[in-house]
Amino acid sequence: MILDYITWDVDPEIFSIGKLSIRWYGLMFAMAFLSGYIVFTRFLKIKRLDAEMLDQLLIYIAVGTIIGARLGHCLFYEPEYYLSNPVEILKIWKGGLASHGAAIGIVVSLWLYIRKHKLSFLWLMDRLVIVVPLGGAFIRTGNLFNSEIYGRPTDLPWGFKFVRDVIRDPNTGAIMPNLPSHPTQIYEALSYLLIFVILLYYFRKNKDTVRDGFIFGVFLILLFIARFFIEFIKNDQVAFESGMSLNMGQWLSLPFIFIGMYLIYYTKNHPRYFSKTPIPKKKEKNIGKK
Repeated sequence: MILDYITWDVDPEIFSIGKLSIRWYGLMFAMAFLSGYIVFTRFLKIKRLDAEMLDQLLIYIAVGTIIGARLGHCLFYEPEYYLSNPVEILKIWKGGLASHGAAIGIVVSLWLYIRKHKLSFLWLMDRLVIVVPLGGAFIRTGNLFNSEIYGRPTDLPWGFKFVRDVIRDPNTGAIMPNLPSHPTQIYEALSYLLIFVILLYYFRKNKDTVRDGFIFGVFLILLFIARFFIEFIKNDQVAFESGMSLNMGQWLSLPFIFIGMYLIYYTKNHPRYFSKTPIPKKKEKNIGKK
């Protein structure tokens, strides 16, 4: 028997103890950071960063991701509402995180981290962006468990019917039929995993010759081109996108693609290898000296 679609009726909550609720999305978010940390410390072998610097780096990225993702959603998609109700910005548990905002937040937090430790921005970004798609795959899996951010209706046999997502008519408020739709969370997760494998393989094969900024540029091009095309079959996140030839996610992807193209061009004209990046000197502690 061939199924016409897949019924998706997974409870987003794993279990609860009293008022404490453990949800799949939260678990996937934690796995995104844990997996990235493991790959970054074990497989990329970053000898220029000691254990204390790595712990600080994880904190900087975590804070930058959450703040950037939240502000990105509030300012890019619903600015009028959140600027009129600024306290609502703090209520992250109500939902609303934008990956483009997270990208900006990560860059800003890394800029602060790099200034503190006097590292090369492109040198560090080349290594960090390898694990970013892996984290993105976990987060999109969390969106799948939440039955959110999926695509438009489809008659393909792998279409998902997200029965837990109640859709109401904007005019009457009546519950509308839930049609099988593209599971774009899976499309994105798989594309991110592929990008992760490509970047990690390239780095391990060319780590002694790759120029600062090249991997960062390839990452931006691959990831945001994938986002750009998948957006064609995704539902609009907010009402004002319905009349746009390209939705907000696509418009926000274009600058990142152009930046990636510029970085690849830049590396051809600035042949500085990461092996020449200076190692930050640790401050010596003067114990017992006046």
